[in-house]
Amino acid sequence: MPGTVTIRDRSLRLKRKSGTPVWLSLLWRIALAFGLIGIALAVHWFDRDGLRDNLDGHVSFVDVLYFTMITVTTVGYGDIVPVTPQSRLFDTFVVTPIRLFVWLIFLGTAYDFLLKRVWERWRMSIIQRNLHGHVVVAGYGTSGSEAVNELIRRGTDPKRIVVIEERDAALAEAEERGVAVIDGDATRNAALEAVKLDRASALIVSAGRDDTSILIVLTARRIAPKVPISVVIRSEDNEPLARQAGADTVINPASFAGLLLAGSTHGPHIADYLADLAAAHGRVALRERAVAPAEVGRPLAAIETGLGVRIYRGDSVFGFWDAEARALAAGDQIVEIVPGTPRERQA
Repeated sequence: MPGTVTIRDRSLRLKRKSGTPVWLSLLWRIALAFGLIGIALAVHWFDRDGLRDNLDGHVSFVDVLYFTMITVTTVGYGDIVPVTPQSRLFDTFVVTPIRLFVWLIFLGTAYDFLLKRVWERWRMSIIQRNLHGHVVVAGYGTSGSEAVNELIRRGTDPKRIVVIEERDAALAEAEERGVAVIDGDATRNAALEAVKLDRASALIVSAGRDDTSILIVLTARRIAPKVPISVVIRSEDNEPLARQAGADTVINPASFAGLLLAGSTHGPHIADYLADLAAAHGRVALRERAVAPAEVGRPLAAIETGLGVRIYRGDSVFGFWDAEARALAAGDQIVEIVPGTPRERQA
């Protein structure tokens, strides 16, 4: 993945490489340094009568070049010194600032091309080492940003969310939420490996295009075979492809909106209840959990943690009305309706 690495205290950020080639940036800095030195050399040469050579008394071009380089890079050795007021003023008010600028250029170049990379790679390795059980969000568009906001509203620590995106504006917006961000292409192995997808608790894919989202799912499933993947697919025809690519959950925003709209025509409160179930601060909420050992053999209707509505048993799905729901089995996953956490209750 192209780019240099920039680590901040609150987030992990791999930032896209500048559009200027590295060699051109280095060449520009060298040219600037030599340009400043050239100014000092030219003035010293034209005002060489203001210099005195304590060795042979004659100031040649080589002496001026030597004096300029020594003066710009150090404070000089005293073998050649300015003796006239204008030479001393020039060294004081022009050469001294040039010396500072040249040193800043050299130090900045050393930092950018050596120290910064070494330091940030070390910081990067520390942050990556601590990425466990996090949620990776590939794409920070409308759906991706809403997913991040909803995760935070549901109590997920922003530090446990990593956003993969290529648009600078979206990265800046995500970073403002306090999450980790990586500037990269989620269809490539390098980006997913950089966020330690194999150690994540879930991957949310919302790339904005169905073909891109499906390609991300394919890449992710190869890297992390066991990580749950949820993907936003906008075309109903592409939903089977997303599942074949390895997505565990396929969500179609248009279908869900249609569900709410259609439900509203059969009763004024059906759509309100469905939205309540989906919201973080609704009066009711859906929760999925594994069956407890004490519940094995008991009917779904007898659970005490909520209202059981569905059982996932292997590849089969059973509703509370099915005969299989009369006896829970070890390994079942229960979907239940529980009391929500509305804002007024939290207050």
